[in-house]
Amino acid sequence: MTEKKLILASRVISSIISPFYLPVFGMIVLFMFTYLGMLDTWIKLRVLFIVYLFTVAIPTYLIRLYHYYHGWTPIQIGSKERRMVPYVIAIVCYFICYYILNLLHMPHFIGTVIVAALVLQVVCALVNLRWKVSTHSAAIGGVIGALIAFSFLFTFNPTWWLFFLFFMAGLVGTSRMILRQHTLIEVSMGFLIGIVVAFLAVMYYRNIV
Repeated sequence: MTEKKLILASRVISSIISPFYLPVFGMIVLFMFTYLGMLDTWIKLRVLFIVYLFTVAIPTYLIRLYHYYHGWTPIQIGSKERRMVPYVIAIVCYFICYYILNLLHMPHFIGTVIVAALVLQVVCALVNLRWKVSTHSAAIGGVIGALIAFSFLFTFNPTWWLFFLFFMAGLVGTSRMILRQHTLIEVSMGFLIGIVVAFLAVMYYRNIV
């Protein structure tokens, strides 16, 4: 594979495995492996639409608007100092999503996914004040951490899902390094932060709600 094709493939992988898809994937896991799968199809579709709107569509649009306004290149966007505004946008959007789901009186475990993603964004933002870590790796790590937590709570076997997710984590981590957005340490630290924070957030939220 030529260098241009490798860079193109890395960009595609980075776009597909976006950090913002963590809550959407988490909802799908809940609907597949827990009692929430018994909810009416219309309710599940409405939840997925709300989650997609506030955790993917709106933050992605606002962050791109912010980038285009400043005319930054992908490398310039990735600098530690310029990542704080996107973090704040994501945190606000995730909080609004959680608030709306509560207003609609959705089952509390649906809120668990949003809380885990919200806490992960806050932690990454705080870490970003001193060190730069890969949000992409943190997100896929968060999916793994949440999946492990849910497997404990609902007693299902996540082995094959974990194989798939670790493979995807390797792909996205490698793509971020190929694009020179992160070093191996930044990718690894983001991944570990994602696993730990999401796992603890799910387990803790389950005990207090």
